[in-house]
Amino acid sequence: MTERPPAPAPAPATDAATASPAAAAAATATSIADPVLAPTDATAPIIKRGRRGRRAKQPKPLPTPASKSSPLARAAFLAYLLLIIYASWFPFSGWQNQGLSPWIFLETYSMPRYWTKFDAITNVIGYIPLGTLLVYALYPHVRKFFAFLIGATAGVLVSGTMEAVQTFLPSRVSSNLDFWTNSAGCTVGALIGVLTVRRLLDRSQLQRLRQAWFAPHASQGLVLLALWPLAQIYPQNFLFGLGQILPILSDWLSWAADAEIDLASYIRPDVVLTVEQYWLSETIITACGMVGASLTLLCLLRKPSPRALLVSAMIASAILVKALASALLFAPENAFVWVTPGAEGGFLIGAIMLAGLGFAPHAAQRRVAVITLLLALVIINTTPANPYFVATLQTWVQGKFLNFNGAAQFLALLWPFFAIWFLWLPSHKLNAAGQGRVS
Repeated sequence: MTERPPAPAPAPATDAATASPAAAAAATATSIADPVLAPTDATAPIIKRGRRGRRAKQPKPLPTPASKSSPLARAAFLAYLLLIIYASWFPFSGWQNQGLSPWIFLETYSMPRYWTKFDAITNVIGYIPLGTLLVYALYPHVRKFFAFLIGATAGVLVSGTMEAVQTFLPSRVSSNLDFWTNSAGCTVGALIGVLTVRRLLDRSQLQRLRQAWFAPHASQGLVLLALWPLAQIYPQNFLFGLGQILPILSDWLSWAADAEIDLASYIRPDVVLTVEQYWLSETIITACGMVGASLTLLCLLRKPSPRALLVSAMIASAILVKALASALLFAPENAFVWVTPGAEGGFLIGAIMLAGLGFAPHAAQRRVAVITLLLALVIINTTPANPYFVATLQTWVQGKFLNFNGAAQFLALLWPFFAIWFLWLPSHKLNAAGQGRVS
């Protein structure tokens, strides 16, 4: 048996200080020839190699998310533009050529004979949202100075068109004061939009909440629900009683046929309701109107959203707007004249219904919302006018908000029909699918 020879002893380590100059030069040359063997500094970057000695690809930096346009802003702009058109050309009757130039308001430099500071301030404030929403609707395709220029120019064009068409309405008077104040309001709104558009649409907390709480295709519904509290401004027979359109249709048919036509009399001939029946009708109308609007909101919400808080906030805002409108249009002591036993009972029943329907599937909520809105429309258009409400209506001071009474009536009449149309849009099926994937 042969013995294995002993392993050679390792070479003694040489210190850089004691090494010969020739050895140091050889080590330096080896380091430069092969960078992998070169000593690395603690702060030098480590270069990784692949299996075949090639450098691994460095990860690319994440691209900055591109700015996206807002369908909600576009829908809100169109809705607000329609409101301005309706308010400016209300009551849409008595059209005739009065022999005046449509641009007569530009040919007059003196102030109108009858005007108030309240009207001027209202005109400025009324057009500010139009300019702001237009800038939001154009973003990100048009930005900064050009967006401001388009917003200011649009204000001049819209205001001029509204005043020009008013020369054909005997009940309206065009004025240079309205033109300049409206144009100034839209210009101010465009400036506000340019200064705030990036914060609201790109890196806004509201935008993050919008994505977290609401379905992807909820933009149109949010605009519709934002108009529901404003629809309470116009005086109505019943709390949340929107859509009383038969009297308006009767007036239009009477004017067209040059004869007295009452459509309600054909539906309910010679009907006289007792006080208890009025209360019951008001209870049903209040409950159905409240449930229909609230379920429309619930159809748009995701599961993580604070549903009870959002629904309560929407109802509270509607009540607050109605109280303020009653105080301004009638008298301060009439701010809560609409609080009746029927309204209180309907509010309580509506709250109980929402407590149960709040956890129902979205498809069921959508169907119940349509049913309640239709039921409210049928009852409110077949119930005779409350004589107590008619007596209160005689004290209505319409002069203060003449320009907005038409827009308020437009919302009060057509909001339920817009809501029913929206609830049957195909986008709701997409909403349900999106909620199922995310929640």
